[in-house]
Amino acid sequence: MIILFTFITLLSLTLKNHHPITFFITKNRQDWLLDFIGLFFQGIIIPVLQITLVFQLYNYLLPNLKSTLSLHPLIAFCLSFILVDYLYYWNHRLFHTPLLWSVHKVHHTVTAMDVVGTSRNTLWTSLLILYLWVHPLFIYFLQDPTWYIFGASLTSALDLWRHSIFTPQPKSIIYRLLSPWLILPQDHAWHHARNYSGGNYGANFKIWDKIHGTYCHNELKPEILGTISNLSLTQKLFLPF
Repeated sequence: MIILFTFITLLSLTLKNHHPITFFITKNRQDWLLDFIGLFFQGIIIPVLQITLVFQLYNYLLPNLKSTLSLHPLIAFCLSFILVDYLYYWNHRLFHTPLLWSVHKVHHTVTAMDVVGTSRNTLWTSLLILYLWVHPLFIYFLQDPTWYIFGASLTSALDLWRHSIFTPQPKSIIYRLLSPWLILPQDHAWHHARNYSGGNYGANFKIWDKIHGTYCHNELKPEILGTISNLSLTQKLFLPF
């Protein structure tokens, strides 16, 4: 519910801050189709796959380990919100290598941080994101996965916010509280900049980028977003096939 609530809230605020016509002409028909197909796939299809096929796969491969892990709720939350976040940092960096850039670059064709484009990807990219495989595995192991699921949901909600236009002002209290440790929308906007040169791969925490020397700090937002692509809608959905 936290994910749906965050999406609806951010979308409503976006529409409130823009005239509807102005908002919809910011992207062409192909981009809107790509974004909504991506939202449907990652918001509905992937969760269904996680709780059905992937979960049952672990049930088949590891029949004796189901619900065998008992963790304090705080540890379960940190496992999801911190440890998996670090694993995702490397997963994301891998997408920016020559091996996988050809499929990930579709996500970087986003030209506006408007929350709708959060899930813009080839359909195959979702199968390569570790969340699909790691979350069902830990949920399968845990006796009580409630707080682990909460951490995963909070990560998804922050991902929606990170792709929105609602950035805290540099001199605000919220900015001073969150900026030292959390990846903010302006941080991620530089990851999507037209003149992107690498960096800001983290999801929740910017400490991973700082530790590994990939953090790019800038309090302002980039003027132009998105890589240029001449791919058709079908190519953007089904690359590399």
